[in-house]
Amino acid sequence: MSHINDDIIIDRILDGDESQYKILIDKYKVYAFTLAMNVLGNREDAEEVAQDSFIKAFKNLKKFNREAKFSTWFYRIVTNTAITRTRKSRIVGEDIDAAYAVGITAKSELEIEDQKTFIRKGIALLSDQDKLMISLFYLKELSLDEIAQVTELKTNLIKVKLHRARKRLADHLKTILKEEALNL
Repeated sequence: MSHINDDIIIDRILDGDESQYKILIDKYKVYAFTLAMNVLGNREDAEEVAQDSFIKAFKNLKKFNREAKFSTWFYRIVTNTAITRTRKSRIVGEDIDAAYAVGITAKSELEIEDQKTFIRKGIALLSDQDKLMISLFYLKELSLDEIAQVTELKTNLIKVKLHRARKRLADHLKTILKEEALNL
């Protein structure tokens, strides 16, 4: 059923066949959870945010204007819900395992785990906004335009924020790696 266009499924739901919403849930549940997990860093909160986001999307489906793709609109809901949760609980963290699942060749598992550890430490030091920019661009591989739609910011501002987030992450990693080298 994944070959069916989202607009067709949405039309069916809006025409009264609410059971079709399960198709959208199945299609986007992993991505919604991963996005929420990247913002929150906590599995239980990420699961709740993903569920809450599906409920919000369902309740507001009539308001979806189809100027953007459903996925972009839905990811904006997930992002906003996760940020709201972060502000309330101030839980921070990042799971970057997905970033290493692609393209790893000749590195030992120990080297990979060390890199993940250092990157997690660096990302943990970033602001929530910087974490979101890094996560959406590098881990979710969204384009700058898609990030702009999700965050409701202008593309040029996304470029600036992403550049600054990368610079801050690099600075944090340099500091962390210096400290680690001194401890050897």
